[in-house]
Amino acid sequence: MTSTVPAPSTRMAEGSALQAVFLDMDGTLVDTEGFWWEAEAEVFADLGHVLDEAWRDVVVGGPMTRSAGYLIKVTGADITLPELTVLLNDRFEKRIGRGVPLMPGAARLLAELAAHEVPTALVSASHRRIIDRVLESLGPEMFTLTVAGDEVARTKPHPDPYLHAAAMLGAEPGRCAVVEDTATGVAAAEAAGCRVVAVPSVAPIAPARGRMVVGSLEEVDLAFLTTLITRMNRTAH
Repeated sequence: MTSTVPAPSTRMAEGSALQAVFLDMDGTLVDTEGFWWEAEAEVFADLGHVLDEAWRDVVVGGPMTRSAGYLIKVTGADITLPELTVLLNDRFEKRIGRGVPLMPGAARLLAELAAHEVPTALVSASHRRIIDRVLESLGPEMFTLTVAGDEVARTKPHPDPYLHAAAMLGAEPGRCAVVEDTATGVAAAEAAGCRVVAVPSVAPIAPARGRMVVGSLEEVDLAFLTTLITRMNRTAH
């Protein structure tokens, strides 16, 4: 089941075109994309394989099944996908046990959304066990809803996680702003019909219709997101 956590209020801001904000986790709110790659490299080293740095752009932002499956295929490692998934989650959880660094601007943005009672969801391809550990650093009270990759039938790049979040909050996808750092996450949000702010972390993301690309979360605030929704919805009609 999707876990919900209390927020100051789930009341929609009256008179605003923005109904909800959805945020990715790894690489967007917390600086952990490198942690995942390091965990993958360490696990495969234990299996007798060295990961090529070029594979990093392929696995970044992807669901565990896709990333792990790809690495098994290219390395030829003698391990099953379920076995590897457990090892990667264990190694990553051990790394974040020492603390999770927030991305610049993340704490301020979350605090602003909470102060203005904007319904806010954390939507991640990571598994629930990982999300719950990271929430210790982010503050679970900052989110109205959290959606994990192992709680939906199809995770990113499919639209299911964002469609589920919108449905749970009673919001129209086209009036939801999504903040993502990878092409996989952007594809999921756009397929759901949401308006996207891309903050690239590892690989570049090109601007496109219905999408804004910025260099850092420090460029994103409530006014920015509200204007994004208003302008993009106006041009869509």
